[in-house]
Amino acid sequence: MTDAETVSAALHDLPLGTFRTEVAGVDWIVTRTLFSRGASEKLVARALDGSDYISFNLYRLDRGPLLKPCEMPRAKVVAFMADLVQRR
Repeated sequence: MTDAETVSAALHDLPLGTFRTEVAGVDWIVTRTLFSRGASEKLVARALDGSDYISFNLYRLDRGPLLKPCEMPRAKVVAFMADLVQRR
């Protein structure tokens, strides 16, 4: 499974809108938003202690999902999503 497929599957386990959670011992506020009838979505997460930030877009294309992290390594997004979904 590709990184984009892993993140896409993880997103399905999360609620739409804004919610609070804990990831790696840190409290986070997370917002998941759908666009274009679900063809794309954005996730933005902020550590409440100000220590970190996650932001990415995921596009669901005919050839498969396309993950576009916002100015951060792809591995950081994938690790965050794996931990986030595991805790839900």
